[in-house]
Amino acid sequence: MGSRLVSFTFAVLFGIIAGSMPTLAEERSIVVASTTSTQDSGLFGYLLPIFKARTGIEVKVIAQGTGQALDTARRGDADVVFVHARPQEEKFVAEGFGVKRFDVMYNDFVLIGPKSDPAGIKGRDIVTALRTIEAKAAPFVSRGDRSGTHAAELALWRQTGIDIASAKGPWYREIGQGMGAALNTASAMNAYVLSDRGTWISFRNRGDLVILVEGDKHLFNQYGIILVNPEKHPSVKKELGQAFIDWLISPEGQTGIAGYRIDGQQLFFPNADKRGR
Repeated sequence: MGSRLVSFTFAVLFGIIAGSMPTLAEERSIVVASTTSTQDSGLFGYLLPIFKARTGIEVKVIAQGTGQALDTARRGDADVVFVHARPQEEKFVAEGFGVKRFDVMYNDFVLIGPKSDPAGIKGRDIVTALRTIEAKAAPFVSRGDRSGTHAAELALWRQTGIDIASAKGPWYREIGQGMGAALNTASAMNAYVLSDRGTWISFRNRGDLVILVEGDKHLFNQYGIILVNPEKHPSVKKELGQAFIDWLISPEGQTGIAGYRIDGQQLFFPNADKRGR
């Protein structure tokens, strides 16, 4: 009985100690603050299991608009930020919140609208298309959420010479939500909306929506990745975060990005610049 009691006591104590210790998987994990398009498109669902199988590192994603993702990283609540608004990314690094910025991949934005195209904008000229939408007060959905896509939309309005803050009226609907919600709203309203191509390809509730404007050089959409500066936030997992960055810009990671397709369509195109920016 005595030996059994000792064994039982040891087992209980061992269980308590083991239960209070983080597991190896928890220790080898990072948090990535990223744009919604990398999540909603299914890219992370495809890439992250490959990365974990290769390295044993688990990646926990906080999917937000780019502005929110950068704010999350500024607070030190992420180890890595992976977004698509280059001026904001470069500002983030210049302010000392990030170590280096690396190009990872690109795709493009597309202007979506009703198949009937009531404003008559179909073509390759995004500036003319937006000017026409504003002149005809055709329904337009804006994410209005400080995301990379929202920033790109505002930059395109500036290209038109239209001050959208003054020009917007009932025709211009800001929803303050992500890309999926914006596409759903546009589908319900038969409205125009700017989308990243990756989310559009993966989006299923299209209704009568189609791509109406694409191929304009102003619609280029670059993604960048940055390690959060551990000098600002000592809790940042520098080695594990850098391992994720290094893998994404490596030949293996770049091949993985190129290999992600939906219905035969490639969503993202790798273009890593290993020198960083």
